[in-house]
Amino acid sequence: MRRADRLFQIVQLLRSRRFLTAHQLAERLEVSERTIYRDIQDLGRSGVPILGEAGVGYRLDRGFDLPPLMFNLEEVEALVLGVRMVERWGDSDLRSSARSILDKVEAVLPEAERHKLHATALFAMSFDVPERALEHLRSLRKAIGELRKVELAYRDQKDSPSRRVIRPLGLYFWGKTWTVGAYCELREDFRNFRLDRIDQLRVLQDGFELSPPVTLEDYARAMTDDH
Repeated sequence: MRRADRLFQIVQLLRSRRFLTAHQLAERLEVSERTIYRDIQDLGRSGVPILGEAGVGYRLDRGFDLPPLMFNLEEVEALVLGVRMVERWGDSDLRSSARSILDKVEAVLPEAERHKLHATALFAMSFDVPERALEHLRSLRKAIGELRKVELAYRDQKDSPSRRVIRPLGLYFWGKTWTVGAYCELREDFRNFRLDRIDQLRVLQDGFELSPPVTLEDYARAMTDDH
């Protein structure tokens, strides 16, 4: 859990009950009590009025509340549609995160506004993206985030096999399939690889740097020039 998310959760937990001890918060958030003490201090410095009583626990000042999130109908529809798209076309981690987003928004919306989250009639349909491709999606997201090279066993549109080492730069969804835009070390050029044509994928320990002429911007420029 990111620290910003943990701080948000601490405030939400202190809103829901009168008192919580550092031990209770630490168990709930799966961190150490020392981390909770530090987070409570930082929240206090940022202006959140958390009151502590020795041997009792922490609570929020009764007059404190987070400012409500106010959305108009189109903003709610955009949010819900985006979440529904991720739930249909994302990997398991993205699906879980998408549902968590709606839960967090619903928790802080004024009660009179909550129905908007479920009332929108915009939906995203699944196009049978292969589960194998979605598993590759998760691995490639991690590789992009950590700037690690990836080894692929790949089949092209003629079903010809090859092995590639790539530097993954970005992921793109095209309605029925995901592709990874990458620099291919075999071809010494930018290439697009369909995730559903990857037979095997291994994230390597070898890292790479994003520096010209191999950056996401360089890839996008090359794709534009090709068209």
